[in-house]
Amino acid sequence: MAQNKQASVKSIKRRARKSQKVVMGRSKEFHFKGLSLEELQALPMDKLLEVLPARARRSLKRENNHEQTVLYNKLASAEVKELKTHVRDVIILPKFVGKVVEVYNGNSYIKFEIRPDMIGHYLGEFAPTRKEVKHSGPGVGATRSSKFMPLK
Repeated sequence: MAQNKQASVKSIKRRARKSQKVVMGRSKEFHFKGLSLEELQALPMDKLLEVLPARARRSLKRENNHEQTVLYNKLASAEVKELKTHVRDVIILPKFVGKVVEVYNGNSYIKFEIRPDMIGHYLGEFAPTRKEVKHSGPGVGATRSSKFMPLK
């Protein structure tokens, strides 16, 4: 009997917590390691490298090849809003936010808009090259029991 009473007290408390509906929401403003998007865009390249993850920092310190340099210049220009490319190994920088990019995945172009949470990632991460495997039912003769499956 004591357990039933205790369980009902717990359930009352649980209901009271749920009825309060206090949502501990996160702020809507974007922050990358404590910096807002405007602060990130204002940073010079050497200060930005200190904030980015190690892989992105190492890739940006090394010399870019010709295709990467051309793509960086096109994305950095203000007049280009939409761009198609085959180059997948370009690090997304804060000045690219808001641009629409179509990246080739080996079969078709995947179109996406660069958002602030993509900073420090590669363009190729957002254009997957492999499809999800979706198996249908077993074929006739695949197993012993499938011999007796009715054909549609």
